[in-house]
Amino acid sequence: MKSGTSRANRFAYGRRLINAGISGIRSGQQDLGPQSIPNCMVAAVPDSFKLAAIGACLGFLPGLLARRRSRISTAVALAAAGSALGFCAGFTWKTRKVTSSLAHSALREVRKVNDEHWLERHPIDYA
Repeated sequence: MKSGTSRANRFAYGRRLINAGISGIRSGQQDLGPQSIPNCMVAAVPDSFKLAAIGACLGFLPGLLARRRSRISTAVALAAAGSALGFCAGFTWKTRKVTSSLAHSALREVRKVNDEHWLERHPIDYA
């Protein structure tokens, strides 16, 4: 019987942590302003395409230099992988300030719930 209640308590605690993280992201989004996130995303895309093109070129070269029969298909696959990695790296780098702000506000809320949970399990007796 005790394990059932502790399992229910763990699920409730996990649910509270998830809700705290989501509310932290929402509060961080409100702190940034309504147009800040979309503008940041739109501004990051052209620079990310530049890095995607560089990644495609860097991925294409080793595939062409390989001495195999399927070097064209290998070159195309490596170019696609390089392009994807370049785009992801560029987009991540350009949106790091917004992402960091949202992550910090979510972490702040999760820490509050974690502190409350610790105090529930370890009550302080001042008597």
